[in-house]
Amino acid sequence: MRSAGTFAELVRQQWGDHRPGLRAHDLVLSHHQVASGAAARAALLVDLLPSGAEPHVGVLLHNTPEFPLWLSAAALAGAAVAGINPTRRGAELARDIVHTDCRVLVTSRELLPLLDGLALPGVRILVTDTDAYRELLAPYADAVPGEATVAPVSRSSRMLLYFTSGSTGAPKAAICTQGRLAAAGTSLVSHFGITEDDVHYICMPMFHGNAVIANWAPALAGRASVALRPRFSASGFLDDVRAYGATYFTYVGRAVQYLLATPEHPDDRAHRLRTGFGTEAGAVDAARFAERFGVRLVEGYGSSEGGAAVQRTADTPPGAIGRAAPGDDLAVVDPETYEEKPRAAFDRGGRLTNGTAAIGELVNRGPNPFEGYWRNETAEADRRRGGWYWTGDLFFRDAEGFLYFAGRTDDRLRVDSENLAAAMIENILARWQDAAAVAVYAVPDPVAGDQIMAALALRAGVTFDPAAFARFLGEQPDLGTKMAPRFVRVVPAMPVTATNKVHRVGLRREGFRCADPVWQRADGEYRALTGDDVAKLLAEYATRGVEPGGPA
Repeated sequence: MRSAGTFAELVRQQWGDHRPGLRAHDLVLSHHQVASGAAARAALLVDLLPSGAEPHVGVLLHNTPEFPLWLSAAALAGAAVAGINPTRRGAELARDIVHTDCRVLVTSRELLPLLDGLALPGVRILVTDTDAYRELLAPYADAVPGEATVAPVSRSSRMLLYFTSGSTGAPKAAICTQGRLAAAGTSLVSHFGITEDDVHYICMPMFHGNAVIANWAPALAGRASVALRPRFSASGFLDDVRAYGATYFTYVGRAVQYLLATPEHPDDRAHRLRTGFGTEAGAVDAARFAERFGVRLVEGYGSSEGGAAVQRTADTPPGAIGRAAPGDDLAVVDPETYEEKPRAAFDRGGRLTNGTAAIGELVNRGPNPFEGYWRNETAEADRRRGGWYWTGDLFFRDAEGFLYFAGRTDDRLRVDSENLAAAMIENILARWQDAAAVAVYAVPDPVAGDQIMAALALRAGVTFDPAAFARFLGEQPDLGTKMAPRFVRVVPAMPVTATNKVHRVGLRREGFRCADPVWQRADGEYRALTGDDVAKLLAEYATRGVEPGGPA
């Protein structure tokens, strides 16, 4: 297929194609209708934007048809969409809208109350599911793609301003141009063999880069159909997949674990779904998913900002993500000295034996497509320090060059002077048959370094059995002597962010001081932590002047 130079070209190619292009519940729009609707919204946007204003439109919506229509409209108009997270509130929500210089904000009646009382000077608010909005659009019904633009459209035109989910401080708005988005979509079409007969199911939130870059973009590039779910639902997943005839979906964070936690049925394989593409499912859950649903999950790695990518190949060993994507000069380095880390060594059981030496931050030392942050020069400079792209993720690399994810730099574990990989411990704990979801994180040791804490969400109807859990740990050949969690917190459901990633900040902050039951390990056994135990622990921390909660 011919590679498009801009994303606007991918939108325009839908014109005249009357096959189904966008589905949401009972609504079906043809590709042509999508292009026509995008042209109408592009013309409206051109008329609404004040002279001299940044060509940015904020979209505060769940996954309704208006979201991809406004994305397409922005591409045609040479404007950029800022995806606004509907789980943000108050001053933080206002900050995201104002920071990205959105003079037009698209929302719905459901989400409109979130804006009550917010200081949004000069922002025109459009409420999509109202008569006023339909009347506003009506005069532009005959618009043609490409007729109305706020600026000449080129590969370097800003297309997306999407917020990265950092663990501290205000989220940063990463820039993605039309050229990069079009190239990403075209690349995935080739990688997954996407055709016009495919149906892309979008259940991850479209304000996040995963749904747009890894799902919507390749659908348009491959002229495939798109089916929308307003918000992710594990219980509604298979019903949607069957109803839409979906063949491809993307996932982030704990979505796969939630799907595996649903009750099994004899017809779990009765569907057209072929491929899932995403991150953080883990090798254990990916195998379980394939066995139960007959669907291959492809784990990839790509930083939100586009600065580094790891590709999985057929010879990728278990537990590894893959090797550097073509054109990337990836290295695992010490963030202080910039020196490359030694290759990882494993014992016969597959246990990493030199984590302290091998674990470091993944960097891209070569040219990369990172296009910066909107109005955040400090964060951009930190990301590019020394002329490299710093991912903020911990990895180690084996002798054959395969890369293994060890966690975020914020997830760094140092126990008894040894660096450990939180992601590796999570993959081991995920094997426990009673666990529906697992998270591993650090809490401070009162003397020095960290202690390991694990949060477990159990499968339906299961009660935590500390003796069985301890036996399970003892049977794992690749669980190092310092990897067993000191504390285990049993949660009713794993706390997650709006993008289904584990809310580690809150887990670290609470530590063992939480309302959920916590077990403490001593002499290889786990016993329930009582109020008196917590008081004694807190006294020990206080004596040494250490805060018991982990870093926020």
